[in-house]
Amino acid sequence: MKKQLLFHIIVCIGLFANGQRIEVEKLNNSGIDKISAPTKAEQLFRQASAIDTTYAEAPYNLGTTLYRENHIEEAFGHLKEAANRSSQPDLSHKAFHNIGNVYMQKEEYDNAIEAYKQALRNDPTDEETRYNLALAKKKKEEQEQQQEQNQDQNQDQDQQDQQENEENKENDQEDKEGDQEKEGDQGDSKEKEKESEEEKGDGSEKEEQKKGEGDQKQEQGKRPEDKQPQGNPKPQELSKQQIENLLQALQNEENKVQEKMNAKKVQGRKLKVEKDW
Repeated sequence: MKKQLLFHIIVCIGLFANGQRIEVEKLNNSGIDKISAPTKAEQLFRQASAIDTTYAEAPYNLGTTLYRENHIEEAFGHLKEAANRSSQPDLSHKAFHNIGNVYMQKEEYDNAIEAYKQALRNDPTDEETRYNLALAKKKKEEQEQQQEQNQDQNQDQDQQDQQENEENKENDQEDKEGDQEKEGDQGDSKEKEKESEEEKGDGSEKEEQKKGEGDQKQEQGKRPEDKQPQGNPKPQELSKQQIENLLQALQNEENKVQEKMNAKKVQGRKLKVEKDW
């Protein structure tokens, strides 16, 4: 009895699984038929992939459709899922081939090479995959050469930038030294100007002092008769006749004075008495 029950359960499960697979395949085939309408095809593939998580063709078809619509990142995930689910070499080959194409789009050439190799392991006769593998290797070499060239250019640019920075530092240092020297020259110039002004001041004082001493000496060197008030006019010079007249007057005055003195002397003498004989 128990064996019969178990047998019926297994049969039911098989029938259910078989029915489910039929439904999944139907959805998948409908998606293929609707491939010209990508949005509708994507919906059918998603439904089929969700119903049976072991069915590899639905995620493969979904990933391929998304890849054609240029939805690269989402396509990559579904193609990887198809490769993991698949136990059939043909489907695995196609999944890895398209995975390699996605890596080529992303310029990840190392990963693309590995994906194409996986595809060739499942189908060594596919010339398209072999061609893509050779192209990926060539692209990788070009990428490495470009990277080396960019690295050399970056190094040259870094050296040039470093040289320019050093030159700028030297120029800045020279400018700084020049400014300091200029400030020093200005300071010296101001100091010299100050000293010159002080010397001029001392010279002016000395000149004034000398001038004062010279005036004093000149004043001392003047004759008494030259020292007259500035307000009084100088006496006019006398003519010869005036001088003679003046001398004559002085002489006359002297004679008068002499006569007076003689008269006084006579009065003061004792008179002799003459006898009458």
